[in-house]
This record gives sequence, structure tokens and C-alpha cells, in this order.
Amino acid sequence: MNKNIFRHEFRIKFKSVVYWSLGVMAVIFIYMPFFPTFADQIDLFNEALANFPPELRTAFGLDNADLSTVAGYFGGFVFLFTQIILSIQAANYGFGLVSIDESELTADFLLTKPVSRTQILTSKLLAAFAGLTLTNLVVWISSLAAISLFRGDHVVEWRAVFLLLGSIVIFQLFFLSVGLVVSLLVRRIRSVTPYAMGLGFGAYVLNAFSGMLGDVKLELITPFKHFDPAYIIEHGAYDMPLIVLNIGVTLVSLVASYWLYVRRDIAAVA
Repeated sequence: MNKNIFRHEFRIKFKSVVYWSLGVMAVIFIYMPFFPTFADQIDLFNEALANFPPELRTAFGLDNADLSTVAGYFGGFVFLFTQIILSIQAANYGFGLVSIDESELTADFLLTKPVSRTQILTSKLLAAFAGLTLTNLVVWISSLAAISLFRGDHVVEWRAVFLLLGSIVIFQLFFLSVGLVVSLLVRRIRSVTPYAMGLGFGAYVLNAFSGMLGDVKLELITPFKHFDPAYIIEHGAYDMPLIVLNIGVTLVSLVASYWLYVRRDIAAVA
């Protein structure tokens, strides 16, 4: 790792880290205050929910979630939206890690420095991971604070809450690494936002269709199913085969990214 590159990359990302963190915090503190009222009127909600098609309830993970409990409400509503935001942020960093230097024509300047490509990519990855970790920390603090403030008289299933929050790191790394390897497979990315949103929302849509169709094959390719809040809350544990698959895809993507970046033909400024 090169400290100068790390500091430069982290300084560039810090403003976006603040924005993403504030966005996640806003989602948490917008939804959690409704829990006491929601839990007290759960029978009315269940009656209304019964009128929806089973496929729709399954798609949004509402068929197995007990929304009258703190963990069930947090996982079914708050954490799900948090996952979507975190997936787009991590994918955004992954797609932009190398492609921004190429689109802004600063890559060849960076490569003239007495630093290997491996060191450059490692420094960039660590800077992106540091930014994601700060957002992760905000999610932890905001979630625990919001749950404590708005739990009412309900008992909190802390084990389930901690398991949900503990899954964020691996969840983030999946989108970071996949975004990076895809950016290196594409010839040139002019804007990372469409790619990041496509990967984040695409993975969520696959998760929804997996629930609707009951197709196990779809479960294998979306981290939203790997870290399904309903499964974690119900079983009090992770689905380990899917977790191992998730970590495997992340590691393969990282190794492939180094291989592709070291051999990548970087265009010079004319």
C-alpha cells in the first residue's frame, strides 16, 4: 500500500461518505419512530396485507416477517432499505475505483510514479473500504440509537439485530469487488452512477423474483438473499452455504481485478 495514494483517495471520497452516511441515518430515523404505533395496530396491518397477492408479499419479504417485534420491523423495513443504499454506495465505489482515473485522463500520470500497479490498486481498495467502514459505523450507531429510542415497551431481540448489522461488511465487499471487476471488463465507463444503481437495484430485483418464483438459482447470485433479514431473524443465524458463496464470489472478483488491472492497457493523454 502507498500512504500518499491512500490519503488522496480517501480525501476524495470523504465528502461522498458523509452524504451516504447522512442518507442512511435519515432512513433509519424516518422509519423507526413508526414502530410503536405500527406494532400496536399490527392486526389491522395483517388484515390489509392479507388482501395482497401472495407473490407480492413474498417479493417484499412480508410473508415470514413478524413486524410486531422490534427485530422483525427493523429487519423487514429499516434494514432492507439500508441494504439497498449500502449496495449502491459500495457498487459506486467499485465502479469508480479505476474508471474515474481513466475517464479523467489521470491514470497515465499515476502510473508514471515509482509505485507498482498492485500497490496502486491496493491503496485505492483500502481507501474505498475505509469509506464504507465509516458508513457502516454510522449505520451501527444510528440503528442502535433509534431502536433504543423507539422500542417502546417491546423487548428487543438483540442477537438478531447484531447479526443483521454484522452482515454489512461482507455485504459491502461483495458490491465493491463485483463493481471493480465489471469496470475492468468494460472498455470505458463514462459515468459510474448508472452502473452502480443497476447492480444495486438489479440484485434486489433478483431477490424479489427469487422469492416470487421460488427459484433457488436466483438465490445463488444476489447478496440480498445471502443476507435475507427474514431468514436471519427467524433462525438467529446466517445461511452459511450462501455466506460461503458470497465470500467466494468476492475473493474471485478481487483476484480477477488485480489480474486485469496489472495487464490493463491504460490510454495515455494525447
